[in-house]
Amino acid sequence: MSKILVVEDVPEMAQLVTMYMEKAGFTCSACETAEMALEELQKGYAPDLVLLDLNLPGMSGLDFLKKFRAEYKATIPVIIVSARDADEDIISGLGYGADEFVTKPFSPRVLVARVQAKLNRLSATEASVEETITFGDFTLYCNSCVLKKGSEKIPLSTKEYEVLEFLVRSAGQSLTPEVIYNHVWKSQYGDITAVAVYIQRLRKKIEDDPSHPKFITTLFGMGYKFEK
Repeated sequence: MSKILVVEDVPEMAQLVTMYMEKAGFTCSACETAEMALEELQKGYAPDLVLLDLNLPGMSGLDFLKKFRAEYKATIPVIIVSARDADEDIISGLGYGADEFVTKPFSPRVLVARVQAKLNRLSATEASVEETITFGDFTLYCNSCVLKKGSEKIPLSTKEYEVLEFLVRSAGQSLTPEVIYNHVWKSQYGDITAVAVYIQRLRKKIEDDPSHPKFITTLFGMGYKFEK
């Protein structure tokens, strides 16, 4: 079931959009501000598509879009839904990485159709070129940065995914925290204790018993090793 992130500060509009999306079989998370939406993303919420208003209190929709494209999966579709219809707004939205621009007022049914079409095209594209890596009951979809257990999508933050992919691609190798940190965080300087934090998070999501892991094992005094 695809997940839609609705970023809309008018409660009645957010409720209307959510109602139509849920009737079409989607699940929705509605946020009144860009800051609330970013907080949800940082907690690990992984939407399949974003519906974004531009006129938001605090951080603007365009600023959110710029940050979203810089920090999260680039292939997640973003549809701007806004009363602002000047050419400059449309050009800016598309320039920052929006996929479509829908002006208010709009037909909820037409918006649902646009969302369905966008997700269907994305699925078809990803399926044709997707690189996958399997371990246990899990499949890592490397192009779309998704982890699934069977048909169930396991929510991962961007950094959780990056750590897991590096571990999986390095299966059987002994990896020190420094090596993992340098590869994922792209830095030789920083707090490498972050690695242990992310390893713990990943174990809670993929291990049957996180205290006795079978995939991400600890090599005492050396680091970690991923066992397929």
